[in-house]
Amino acid sequence: MATFVDDKTPICVPFILDHLKSHPASGKPFVIGLNGIQGAGKTTLVRALASALEAQGVPTLVCSIDDFYLNHEDLVALGRNNADNALWQHRGEPGTHDLPLAKAFFDKVMKGEPTKLPVYDKSAYAGHGDRAPEAQWKPVNQPGQPPIRAVILEGWSVGFRALSDAEVEAKWKAPSRTLGMHKLEHLLLINEQLRNYDALTDLFDAFIHIDAEDLNFVYAWRTQQEEHLRRDKGDPNAGMSVDEVVRFVDGYFPAYELYTDGVRAGVLPGQPGKQLRIVVDADRKVKEVHRL
Repeated sequence: MATFVDDKTPICVPFILDHLKSHPASGKPFVIGLNGIQGAGKTTLVRALASALEAQGVPTLVCSIDDFYLNHEDLVALGRNNADNALWQHRGEPGTHDLPLAKAFFDKVMKGEPTKLPVYDKSAYAGHGDRAPEAQWKPVNQPGQPPIRAVILEGWSVGFRALSDAEVEAKWKAPSRTLGMHKLEHLLLINEQLRNYDALTDLFDAFIHIDAEDLNFVYAWRTQQEEHLRRDKGDPNAGMSVDEVVRFVDGYFPAYELYTDGVRAGVLPGQPGKQLRIVVDADRKVKEVHRL
């Protein structure tokens, strides 16, 4: 595998700082949405963006859509109440997040009021996950802290917007890797849940999309991550096998197949120039840059 080189930060930091200049110093924080296909180097980019903003004297909060997953009890109930819907037997898809919690959190942040960022423990319950006790949540805008002036919300599904029912059905009927594994009614249910996420997407002042020339790269990238885990632990049995990786990625890949075209077309209507789309190749190297 080629050595990973961060060639995205030099593209993204100027883009964000340029938009920050025109953002009012008073008023609500500057909100950045970041969608990164899993394994494409999103974590490195998020850290670099936060560091660049902090260097400009802009107190920055980094959060993930993963921070707002349903707690274990509610996830179990969701799966049990939809036992024939494979999309809801694990966390990840629209409907597996606590949207009221997320909306309440961002409402506080936008108003500059004290709040706490939830912490999600993905290792709890043998990897099924659970929300950490509130005592472990991250204090935000508390007395003695500088008020947050920029927020980065990242995640593999950040920026996804719902389709019409007819569009979902058309994609379901067309050749695809995973959509045909599911009933149309289950995909429509996920799509309906996604409409509630617009309350977060509509907050964005700028958006970065780390895309791939081929979405199927995510299978190889995830396999590489498991190989690195085995190497780092010195345990040949650690991590997922190749077959387990395929089943794992298949679990959330339907959302990629449904919604990536929409992200590529732009998720900030009426705000030209506010979205950056970076396309990477199989080695995660930047091949194309588009400003939408």
